[in-house]
Amino acid sequence: MRKFYITTPIYYPSDNLHIGHAYTTVVADALARYHRQMGEEVYFLTGTDEHGQKIQRRAETAGKTPQEFVDKIVDNIKELWRLLKISNDDFIRTTEPRHEKRVQMIFQRLYEQGDIYKSEYEGLYCTPCEAFWLERQLVDGKCPDCGREVEKVREESYFFRLSKYADRLMAYIEAHPEFIQPVSRKNEMVNNFLRPGLEDLCVSRTTFSWGITVPFDSKHVIYVWLDALTNYITALGYPDEVKINGLFKRFWPAELHLVGKEIVRFHTIIWPIILMALDLPLPKRVFGHGWLVLEGGKMSKSKGNVVDPVVLVEKYGLDAIRYYLLREVPFGSDGVYSEEALVLRVNTDLANDLGNLLHRTLSMVEKFSSGVVPVPGPYEPLDQELINEASQVFRAVQQHMEMLEVSDALAAIFQLIGRANKYIDEAAPWSLNKQGNRERLGTVLYTMVEVIRFSAVLLAPFLVETPAKIFAQLGLSEEPVNISLEEGCRWGLFPPKTKVQKGEPIFPRIEWEEKKEEQGEKKVEPKPAEKNDTGKATDQQITIDEFAKIDLRVVKVLSAEKIEGTDKLLRLMVKMGAEERQIVAGIARYYQPEELVGKEIVVVANLKPVKLRGYLSQGMVLAASSGDQLALVIPEKQVGDGAEIG
Repeated sequence: MRKFYITTPIYYPSDNLHIGHAYTTVVADALARYHRQMGEEVYFLTGTDEHGQKIQRRAETAGKTPQEFVDKIVDNIKELWRLLKISNDDFIRTTEPRHEKRVQMIFQRLYEQGDIYKSEYEGLYCTPCEAFWLERQLVDGKCPDCGREVEKVREESYFFRLSKYADRLMAYIEAHPEFIQPVSRKNEMVNNFLRPGLEDLCVSRTTFSWGITVPFDSKHVIYVWLDALTNYITALGYPDEVKINGLFKRFWPAELHLVGKEIVRFHTIIWPIILMALDLPLPKRVFGHGWLVLEGGKMSKSKGNVVDPVVLVEKYGLDAIRYYLLREVPFGSDGVYSEEALVLRVNTDLANDLGNLLHRTLSMVEKFSSGVVPVPGPYEPLDQELINEASQVFRAVQQHMEMLEVSDALAAIFQLIGRANKYIDEAAPWSLNKQGNRERLGTVLYTMVEVIRFSAVLLAPFLVETPAKIFAQLGLSEEPVNISLEEGCRWGLFPPKTKVQKGEPIFPRIEWEEKKEEQGEKKVEPKPAEKNDTGKATDQQITIDEFAKIDLRVVKVLSAEKIEGTDKLLRLMVKMGAEERQIVAGIARYYQPEELVGKEIVVVANLKPVKLRGYLSQGMVLAASSGDQLALVIPEKQVGDGAEIG
């Protein structure tokens, strides 16, 4: 059985974590869940890096001991991972006795074999980053990582012979091009750090006491590199359990270290050289992903411009947040976070595509088949096209996940979901029911249900609540997370004659309103929909003056065509009196273009123009919808284009 050991960075508990930290851990969790469902033996490690001068100073300011200070924050981090349903197998804290004892053993060994020596250090130190820098590495005299002031430090220290292994590491990177990913990070490490030459590394400090004591010199505490980086092996029992058939023998070397791009240097230069000195194999891959940033720049606890993932989960639900994090940012690149983008992604993909597919399918099974999924008859070419796409999507997801292209894997799944929605429009089960073609109707309804089951299995590594909700509405008792992806992604596994259990929409659309803040800044917030006594959502009451602002007009459709690359949008050219306008409308699933030409329809004429798929839309078509039906608002008799309504 293939082993898959995956780690996140161990987070620094100087304050509660933000959405950027959640991004890293959710991606790692999706990868761990995927490999488990592929039948592999997975070990997933995360944790906290709790020592250092910064923590000691923060604790003193708060009037607490360092241990008291970090304990509270670590509890919050663990609670966040529980909230996000992170499936880690272990949580390592660098203040735990198991870690401290093993770090001292490693330090002792490296000292005894001559890879650690005592000397005196004078250098430029950034306390927030806990990093020493040479004068030539500073940017405008400040830390190149965080841009803050550095301070000159002079003290007795122990040093690790980093330079001794530089050539060996360079040779390894050249022989293993997959070791540092993406390629841009590898080039940065080689050109900016290895080629200019490595300095020996300071690995102990005497100017603060919050750390692991050097075993043979109590004046010194072990500095962050040997303390924090070695967590990846101390959590597996190295070195005291190395002789037993335990975690270290089973899982090392790691398949993947997942880290933010700002700490790639530590994980691809310092960490592999420590492993070389210990005569241990190197991790197979170190992937330095991009940041999830705000429009004003990188999120930072010290800057106070962070987004709290707990608040977002409470506001929108767990899977909405997981989906946004996994889908919105191409893995390896930076992504810009905005709440508006989050809601747009949820409404477009989860509500309109996935949620609508499930709801309209089960509505038709209830209406046309008394809620029982029929036995399928012979598959026709239209059905076979969807079946073939499903099998291809499974292979595409495999390829993307092996390449760590998590966003692309989700995009492939939602391409199938989009195709399934189009299949319903093309197969037209309502027409088959009207015609009394029961055999063909049964095949279409079964195909609709089976593609949803198929999609739910594929989504299980990414969304941790939704697949089970889908299975429950399909009338299935299994837990999707327990289904092998290889087995579950075979077509035809849905048991016919199963009675479905249609429930509430799994992703109701989020309605929005724009609010002006006191500073004049525009902020978009979710607007809860009110419900009347029939259970239907209705807008809040408005005044006659507010209604008078809406310019409703009758227009005549001159031409209509589908927009390439989308199954939903039609481009309409309409005539409104002496004026011609272009309107983009999401009605392609309900109307063929030729049906619309010559019709008089009603539009909102004074809506602010927007661009949709590159086309300027100068109005909004009015339509009524119920379940899987949609009908345009059309005047009872011809009144002439340009006529006002009100």
